[in-house]
Amino acid sequence: MVLPATTRAAGLCRIAACSSAAAAATGGRRGAEQLPFSLAERGMVVGGHRGMGMNAVGAPPGARVGGVKERENTLLSFGRAAAHAAVAFVEFDVQVTKDGCPIIFHDDFILTQETEDVNEKRVTDLLLEEFLSYGPQKNSCKISKPLLRRTKDGRVLSWSAKEDDSLCTLQEVFECVSPRLGFNIELKFDDGIIYERGQLDRALQAVLQVVFQYASNRPIFFSTFHPDAARIMRELQSLYPVLFLTEGGTAQHNDSRRNSLDEAIRVCLEYDLHGLVSEVRGVFKNPSAVLRAKESNLALLTYGQLNNVWEAVYIQYLMGVNGVIVDLVEEISNVVADFCKPVLNQSMLGSGVELVGAKHEAFSQQQLGFLLRLIPELIQQPH
Repeated sequence: MVLPATTRAAGLCRIAACSSAAAAATGGRRGAEQLPFSLAERGMVVGGHRGMGMNAVGAPPGARVGGVKERENTLLSFGRAAAHAAVAFVEFDVQVTKDGCPIIFHDDFILTQETEDVNEKRVTDLLLEEFLSYGPQKNSCKISKPLLRRTKDGRVLSWSAKEDDSLCTLQEVFECVSPRLGFNIELKFDDGIIYERGQLDRALQAVLQVVFQYASNRPIFFSTFHPDAARIMRELQSLYPVLFLTEGGTAQHNDSRRNSLDEAIRVCLEYDLHGLVSEVRGVFKNPSAVLRAKESNLALLTYGQLNNVWEAVYIQYLMGVNGVIVDLVEEISNVVADFCKPVLNQSMLGSGVELVGAKHEAFSQQQLGFLLRLIPELIQQPH
């Protein structure tokens, strides 16, 4: 629901107060100590993509990501991820409804079917009550609207899950998910819209209202593909880290700030952000960017289908990537926990390459070269 003006004003005062306190505590500087989940201490952290993984609607037969059972971005999926001790955080997508409520949903449009016609609406044009009417209902007396999803190739398919759950709000996620689990709150904006400053402000302030009221001591960081939203979120508060999301040059946009890892690093430094989250292929194509990020005191996390292949994750561990966001949450988190132990099983790769330890500083250029040669083969595999 829309917040009264007095409530919004009070919320902004809290935001300003937290920002001032955090800036005073750190001398106004961005530092590694502000990053969540003790990145420097843990070697590599694992985050669950939309909980236990995204729903790969229309994935080809045999694709491993097609095995995700839980509906993405739901309390069920987040709760399952929280049950895995090796999972540090979950990543989820936040948009703000027309009446000012932050909700959890990835796609810009939500689809359902009425008789034979497909009905498609922009998520941010919906009131909260209408948004929650899609999919399974908490109240069995309510009639639900079946969910459909548009695939990247334009097909509209039924969007079902083996283990279903209702859509939810950001407040519910804070209230219902174990406080030990960190949150990577992705601030979602439509690539097809040019947003004015006021529109970004309203959406970000609505998210911050909920975060400051319900976060308590939970580890939290924000991320977004929208460079101006990242800058504004950094201006609005200094309590929680802000990371810039980038496709790392694997896709091109009109906004040049989004078109390479080098540009992403520049954005982070110019806007005093805490790090970046790159599509993993961008890191493999430009591995020297890892060193530049480290030299700039920036955290570097990755996302993408290759993060569901343990060999690709291990390469990143050796390169010094701080964290990975994955769909095969149980499998990859267990593997990462194993190779982050003080002594690595030397037969792990089954390749005849001798590995001398788990710390990425210990690998040789020959070993890294061998691993990097695996990348073209990994990219070709169905994931």
